[in-house]
Order: sequence, then structure tokens, then C-alpha cells
Amino acid sequence: MPSRRRFLGQLGATSALLAGSETLANAASRGLYAGSTHLLTPLAPRSAADTINIGLIGAGIIGHYDLNCILKVPGTKVVAVADLYQPRLVRAREVWGNDLFTTRDYREVLARNDVDAVLICVPDHWHDRISIDALRAGKHVYCEKPMVHHIEEGRAVIDAHKKSGKVFQVGSQRASSAAVLEAKKRYEAGDIGELTSVETFLDRTDALGAWQYTLPPNLDPKDVDWDRFLGDAPRRPFQAERFFRWRNYTDYGTGVAGDLFVHLITGLHTITGSQGPTRIFALGDLNFWKDGRDAYDLVTAIMDYPKTDKNPSFQFTTRVNLATGAGGDIHTRLVGTEGVIDIGWNSFVMNRLKRPNAPMYSTGYDALFTYPKAMQDEFIRQYEQKYPADQFSRTVKNEPAVAFNTPAGYDDRLDHMIVFVNAVRANNPSMVIEDAEFGLRAAAPSLAANLSARQRKVINWDPVAMKLIKTT
Repeated sequence: MPSRRRFLGQLGATSALLAGSETLANAASRGLYAGSTHLLTPLAPRSAADTINIGLIGAGIIGHYDLNCILKVPGTKVVAVADLYQPRLVRAREVWGNDLFTTRDYREVLARNDVDAVLICVPDHWHDRISIDALRAGKHVYCEKPMVHHIEEGRAVIDAHKKSGKVFQVGSQRASSAAVLEAKKRYEAGDIGELTSVETFLDRTDALGAWQYTLPPNLDPKDVDWDRFLGDAPRRPFQAERFFRWRNYTDYGTGVAGDLFVHLITGLHTITGSQGPTRIFALGDLNFWKDGRDAYDLVTAIMDYPKTDKNPSFQFTTRVNLATGAGGDIHTRLVGTEGVIDIGWNSFVMNRLKRPNAPMYSTGYDALFTYPKAMQDEFIRQYEQKYPADQFSRTVKNEPAVAFNTPAGYDDRLDHMIVFVNAVRANNPSMVIEDAEFGLRAAAPSLAANLSARQRKVINWDPVAMKLIKTT
């Protein structure tokens, strides 16, 4: 375990890091980060002609977020957009330029020689197919989470990634978050001792957070490529809610587990270096959003993480609730033998414990007060003799809390995009943490939670071989 001197030295390192925000702000004012601030991910050098041309596949909500974010990174340009809803292609030209190539067929984007990398921001059931097609077409790939719709689809994506030699990054920005990476340093330094448990939750309160997205007025079904949207999903007549609110339906999405557990597990795996749990048990309910959806609006899971060379065994509990009445929030709590790290989205607080080096006793809530008075007096006399107050500590004490906060305007999504752009520019897949293997190891436990809730049983998973273990 680290000494107190080492611990205080690390606090100084964090102070120095935060003091650097003025330099970052100056850089932003020079236009280097297009008005956004990031903290831990420097932009790799490039030549003036070294522009990365981006193709966007899926111009929905996340497609706009991701493309607008990556365009803040110097040396990026959008040249093509694909979407299955014609008015979104009209909007794409309004936002990103009239000279933009637009199409309903993503394969036309992949066929373009001027597209270097693609952002895949489509419904979950298309992630594997388009990722594999893009890698085979020689494109670098940024694929939104979860990487796959079904666990068994993951191996094909991993194999295509390895064979391609291209950069592949899954879009859960927790892997590049300043707060998560700083918490990782604290954890690896042993500041909270050995990990005993991890608790996470992510709750939302409003309709948009529960995916009840705005439907377009005067919708013309001819503007939607419904057959292509369905892909390998079951055939059914056109239904606007299924197209625009696809996350609510398990034919196309993965519910709160695939959408939001993945964020929480990504953060955990980034901090601890874990490859995942061996057992997953979950409960799921549809309690509030009874609007025709078949995806749970509440899922609670407990996962058993095994002992490894990097970590002791520990339990991981997680919850996502789309109908909470107390306000939306995200929280990850790492509980160790010597302290606790409480992580929000872009901040954390660490509390370290100084445990006593003498046995604890109490004259109140303890067995001692149930003994006869004379026996209590004799115990205290012997205790004082054996553990003098000037040589031993007798109670748990909290050291001063350590807070980590990112600067105003910080965007972890931008840090994640910079990691991707740096790797693409260097043509070096190893620069990415959240690659296809990481992506499956984060997605599989999340999707296994859905399986567990539906089947009402424990799901066994091999996080090293990345496969489900069948039990009789």
C-alpha cells in the first residue's frame, strides 16, 4: 500500500493537472479545440494536408452529436452521410453543407475512395453488419455502443477488426473521460486499498431520456426505407414509433442494459483493467413507460468479478431506472479496504480511511456493555495497559477528502474522438483502448443482464474467451 507521503504527492499531481486548465483555455481561445475544453488527450501533430474525411452512417440524435464533436478536432471533414429517412438527409445538407454526398444506402458511403473513416450511429441491430462491411471496405470505424445487438455477433466483429488492420473504437466515452482516467491512476496507485465492491446507477426522469423521441409531423412513409431498417429483424408493417423510437423495442435495441449499463461497465473496466464478470443475475421490469415498448424501463443486476492478477474478486451491482422520481443522476462507487472513490460523470470525490491499529470496543453498541460492570472495568484496564492511547489509534478516521473536477465546458466525448483521430492519423489500432475486444467485454455482460432478466436465471460468462457458458 502507498505511504502517506506518496499519497500526498499524488494529490499535488492532481492539483498541478487542474492548474493546467488555464493553458487549456488559452489553447481553446486560439481555436485549437474549436471552443471546447479537454484535459488529458493531446492532439497528435499533423501536416496541413493531413485531413481525415468522415462518413456518417445514421444521422439521428447520436449521429449529430458524434459528427459535430469529431468536426471540432482539427483536420477532420465530413464528406458523406447516409440515413434511411429522407428529411434527415435534407437536414444533413442544411447543417454540414450543400456539397455533401447523401444516400439512403450506407454501402455507397463505404464505396467512396474519399472516405477514410465512418461513424456508425444506427440502431443496435445494424452495428455488427455495418462495422464488418466498413472494415472490409478498408475504413476506420467508430461504432456506437453497444458494439453488438446479440452476444454471439461479437466474434465476427473482432475477427473483421483484426483482419482489417484498421482502427476500431466503440463509442462509450467513459473510456476516455478525464475523471475516469484520473480515478484509474488513484486505483492503480492503491489509494483505496484492495477493491471489495463496486456500485453503480444511472437514472433518468424525463420522456426524452426514456427514448420517447419527437415524431415528425405529416410523416410520409415513402420517406422511410422501412425494409432496409428492419434488416435481420422480424418482418412487420411500417410503424413510425418503431423507426423513430427504436430503442424501446428489443427487435432493434438492447434497452437500458445495452444503452446505459455499457457506459457504467466501460468505466469500471477502464479503471480496473478487468475483462469482465463470470456470473450475471438481473431483474427487469416495465413499470412506468407503458407506451407499447417491450424493453424494460428498470433493470437491476449483480455481477461476480473473479480474482485476477490485477484485482481481487469483487461484486458489481448496477441499476438503470427510466422512471425515477428523484431526478436523473449517474454514479459509480468503488469501495476499497482503505477508501472509497465516488465518481459522477466528469468528477469524483475520494475518501480515504485510516483504520485503527488497536482492536475496537464500545461501551454502547458492543457486546461489552452486556457483561457485568466488574468485567467491563477489568477489560478496560487490560486494554489501556496493552494499547496505550499515545501509541495506538482506536477509531476509524477519515483523511481529508480529495475532489477532482474537470474545467467548465469539458466534453469527454471530444476526448474520445481525439483518441480515435490520433489513432487514425497514425494508422495505429493499438492506440485505442475501447477496441472490438473491449467492446464485446463491455457489451456482453450488459446483454447477459437482459438474458438473465428474461430467463430468470444466472448467466455464466467466460470473460477471457468471451463466450457464454452453457449450464444444464
